[in-house]
Amino acid sequence: MSLNQEPSEETSKRWKNDPNNWIWGIFYYNKEDQRIFPPKKSEEIGSTINFANPKSVLALLGTLAFFGMVVFFILTKK
Repeated sequence: MSLNQEPSEETSKRWKNDPNNWIWGIFYYNKEDQRIFPPKKSEEIGSTINFANPKSVLALLGTLAFFGMVVFFILTKK
């Protein structure tokens, strides 16, 4: 699978259902999967972060930093 290409439905289901791709059953870690936000085990719930993909981890840290700055500015504004 090349970058920016969605895996086939069969491959996606195989990755999602493989317990070796889930740390403690909640953290998705799959080096083969290049998606930044793959679907959770139960797709109705939404997406998760692929912790094996450095871009996913950067996206998570960027989001946390943004919300941290928002909270900081709200609390320090007087």
